[in-house]
Amino acid sequence: QNDLQQFYTRLKIGGRLRDTDSYGVGLSNQMVRACHFNCRSALEKAEQEGLIRVNPAIGCKLPPKKAREMQVLTHEELQRFLIQAKEEGYYELFLLELATGLRRGELLALQWDDLNFETGELHINKQVYRVKGELTVSAPKTKASTRTIVLPPTVTAILREYQSRTHSRWMFPSPVKEDSSLDPATCRQRLHLILEHAQCKQVRFHDLRHTFCTAALENGMDVKTLSALLGHVSSETTLNIYSHITDNMRTEAAVRIDRGIGKAKPNERNNVGADSANVSKQPMTTFEPYKGNKRKAGTGCITQISDHCWEGRYSPMWPDGKKHSRNIYAQTREECEALLPGLIAEMKAEIAAIKAGTNHVEIPDGISKKRKAIAAYMRANPEVRNKSLIASECQTSRCTVQKYYDEIRRLIELETVC
Repeated sequence: QNDLQQFYTRLKIGGRLRDTDSYGVGLSNQMVRACHFNCRSALEKAEQEGLIRVNPAIGCKLPPKKAREMQVLTHEELQRFLIQAKEEGYYELFLLELATGLRRGELLALQWDDLNFETGELHINKQVYRVKGELTVSAPKTKASTRTIVLPPTVTAILREYQSRTHSRWMFPSPVKEDSSLDPATCRQRLHLILEHAQCKQVRFHDLRHTFCTAALENGMDVKTLSALLGHVSSETTLNIYSHITDNMRTEAAVRIDRGIGKAKPNERNNVGADSANVSKQPMTTFEPYKGNKRKAGTGCITQISDHCWEGRYSPMWPDGKKHSRNIYAQTREECEALLPGLIAEMKAEIAAIKAGTNHVEIPDGISKKRKAIAAYMRANPEVRNKSLIASECQTSRCTVQKYYDEIRRLIELETVC
């Protein structure tokens, strides 16, 4: 045990081998504790197999566990954040998070079947996370995490309108991967970008959960109800995490009682929690959202062709492994924005039908006429494999046939299987 204790001490004092200029020569308390966990697990296995009599890692003195500082967005920051989130296409996701305080994995695992629009009930019964590079859906963190909450009517109405614009069973689908939820890493990256563009302080996704809890407690929600909404095992967990807020609430309650029985002057006010009490009275911000050059993935692109002509384009990956584009045109950007989602939905439906085998494989519009002619001939004459003969019949060169031959042959084979 003494050897292990000395080992942990050396790690704490000078265990870092790289990036010492940025982080110093010693390891953090968290890393030392992680090393201890690995040592203890290995030695416990050795004890079970009879290689050692006792586990020397048990009883070692470890550096204290430092809790990460909780950060909460202010009322003004929340307004700017949601305005910017709407500009970047993530308004519904972050609004639901701020209205419920769900864990990130729970939020991204939501499907439309989990929400009852009539009652506003939202069922949390799964979570999504990444394991060995693949997204995995599993049961929630604890038994208490499986729960049902009721959404505010305004949030339910916003989600109802949002559902009409989505074409997936997932509430927040991946914009680039079919039938998959949004990647947690993508969600984290978008959060940081939106915070930066909204001129807010950088916070973790979990701090949005803290923001919800802080607002709930400051507006009079009791700890037991909040604990159930958060999916905590007990109210004690909630009290331990948010003790600083409940302390302020107790102070405010004491002042109100004192004022109520006449021992304090009517105009006396306690500064503790005064900001939160006046949140509803604060004016709306005039923040103008940042408009970046890049659009959200999966929403196509819009280009101005002339003063009175705008082009909308969508270029998804088709079953042949290639990207094919289709365009729409309008006189204004707003009109183009309104038409583009219909084009995207139409193309996604075609791709899904091709993959499901319910539609004949058709080469998309927007490609060369020569390639279409070659594909039509090869479909009509599947036994012909002589590229020179195909070129002669299609009135093109053998090099052109060679360019498209393998790709079209794969499509024909796929059509035959379907």
